[in-house]
Amino acid sequence: MEKVSGSYKHFVLVHGACHGAWCWFKIATLLEKAGHKVTAIDLIASGAHPFKLDDLHSFHQYVQPLMGVVSSLPNNEKVILVGHSLGGIGISLAMEAFPEKISSAVYLAAIATGLSFTTAEFFTELGFSANPGERLLDTQVLFDHGPEKPPASLLFGEKLISSRMYQLCQPEDIKLACTLMRPSKFFVSELHDNSLFTKESYGSVPRVYIKCMKDEIISEDFQQWMIERASVNEVMEIDTDHMAMLSKPHEFFSCLLKVAEKYHV
Repeated sequence: MEKVSGSYKHFVLVHGACHGAWCWFKIATLLEKAGHKVTAIDLIASGAHPFKLDDLHSFHQYVQPLMGVVSSLPNNEKVILVGHSLGGIGISLAMEAFPEKISSAVYLAAIATGLSFTTAEFFTELGFSANPGERLLDTQVLFDHGPEKPPASLLFGEKLISSRMYQLCQPEDIKLACTLMRPSKFFVSELHDNSLFTKESYGSVPRVYIKCMKDEIISEDFQQWMIERASVNEVMEIDTDHMAMLSKPHEFFSCLLKVAEKYHV
């Protein structure tokens, strides 16, 4: 098993919309076998977290489990944050709040908003409000603020999962997802302001973007669009679908080791 030189690294894994800590089970196993520490988080009303969606009232509340983990780190410990899809917003907020506790951040086919553009711009560019039935297949979408606005919440459908999100994953991974997914809220208006992120805090943390080249949820072209606006330090690529941690865990694991080696403190 491949190992990073020096002491172990602590990886904090943050899931995307409708997912939970469960989606990291392959990569968490690989990292732990290599001697690293892994904390995979269930955000509020996600995975095995006890809250229901009606108990969730803001995005900042949604990411409190992540903030709690990072804020409680010992003064001499830094972590590598890894955010997938919607989890990219969460790790960005943690970088802004606790830059001194983070050695690097990894965006895996993730929303990499920051200094130059907002989450609202992401959803507008992605086109979630245009023909959602055609684009999202059997996904349940609620547009509480009107059809011209980004969705308020959604739950991915089995057809979308199997054909456009997990299309290169094993059948058992698809069955696991269909069994464990829960609906997610977005609170886009709360994240509309560029001033959420500053060069001094968020901008001081090394950022790596891992592109999923066969992603049909956030396309390769759209990932590149974000990369050009997010001023990341490095770009890596994996030839897979949206769920690299499940479809190509060993390739993803190798990318994380390279990040740990290059940006360690």
